Amino acid sequence: MHIFLHDAYIGEKMYYTVQHITKFRYSAPITESIMEVRIQPRSEGQQHCLDFRLTTSPRTQILTYRDDLSNRVHHFDIPNSHSHLTITAEAIVEVLPPLPLPDELSASAWEELDALTANDEYWDMLKPSHFTQPSEIFYAFMRELDIQRRHDPLSALHEINHKLYASIEYAKKNTRVDSPIDDALRIRRGVCQDFAHIMITMVRSLQIPCRYVSGYLFARGNDPRAQSSAGATHAWVEALLPGLGWVGFDPTNDTLAGERHIRIAVGRDYSDVPPTHGIFRGKADSDLSVSVRVFPTEAPPLSAELSLEADWIPVMHTAYEPEENIHLQPQQQ
Repeated sequence: MHIFLHDAYIGEKMYYTVQHITKFRYSAPITESIMEVRIQPRSEGQQHCLDFRLTTSPRTQILTYRDDLSNRVHHFDIPNSHSHLTITAEAIVEVLPPLPLPDELSASAWEELDALTANDEYWDMLKPSHFTQPSEIFYAFMRELDIQRRHDPLSALHEINHKLYASIEYAKKNTRVDSPIDDALRIRRGVCQDFAHIMITMVRSLQIPCRYVSGYLFARGNDPRAQSSAGATHAWVEALLPGLGWVGFDPTNDTLAGERHIRIAVGRDYSDVPPTHGIFRGKADSDLSVSVRVFPTEAPPLSAELSLEADWIPVMHTAYEPEENIHLQPQQQ
């Protein structure tokens, strides 16, 4: 294995302020909202969440716990009549540049990886999940890009990262939050969530553990390749490599995850880590609007309020129980 220095960094330490506002609007007053929120940035490795504050309108008591992947989950119940729900989160995050990687791994790295995954510890990150189901379209795409085990695992991941970036156009409003990977593969267009799900499916097909990362991307104004939905969260992947641990790849931008990537939560795919997920009781339609702003803390906060009225979208109800008048509603990323 190649040896690299753990106390050497590329780039500079960054401090960010993140403001994330989610607003649900209901067509008629509802009687109760129960919600889980995964918005707090993680503190581990090269990233530390120095401060985090979460408020709701209407106001309510907010509780918190860590799930089985150490994601911080906040949850609350608003048991009174209301016609809107606003969730406001603000965080201050320190992000160090990633540890430098070797150019490649040794010739024995595939054998080391197979030994590392021989037990069931990484089973969830090796098997298909809700949004990472292989299909005929997917296998045809794998053959087209000639994705297979060769060279070493790190080189294979760089190859997948680059080929996805070159083969699929970043374009909004072509897929939905619940779209299978076939939708993006069929039209060769999608958003960061689609790029991440396709890469996860490819990486797992090579028997490399791979997981979904939800978070934020700070896009410099002079970086036209920093693709991410404006005012929204970002998504990328992490793959497990022998001797290196979990390494982040951003196929939307053909880059490694670095000091401009702010990690919120990890999971098998998006279904494990939606920023908000909940139910409400009542007979009403609902719309959702999300605004995200990320800026370095040394820069003054923008004076303008975050706009919530410009991009309302209908919330998709994934289940409905008429006898209880309960609607389930995931957040659109």
